[in-house]
Amino acid sequence: MPKGPKGQKRPADVIGAAVMVAKIATGEEEEKTETLPKSAAATLGSLGGKARAKNMSAERRSEIAKKAAEKRWKK
Repeated sequence: MPKGPKGQKRPADVIGAAVMVAKIATGEEEEKTETLPKSAAATLGSLGGKARAKNMSAERRSEIAKKAAEKRWKK
């Protein structure tokens, strides 16, 4: 059975897929989406970022934010 972009199971044939879409649209069937757990690196990275921001002064955080905004708008 083919898998969708997020790994969900989908019907292999066109008619089966059309029936499934129609059932989802009418509310007969719920769209099944699975949330993937965050990796250990992502979890630790977010904790480190929060700790770093907490230890920084408001002025330094503002400088970093301005620099990031300049880079985004420069593109």
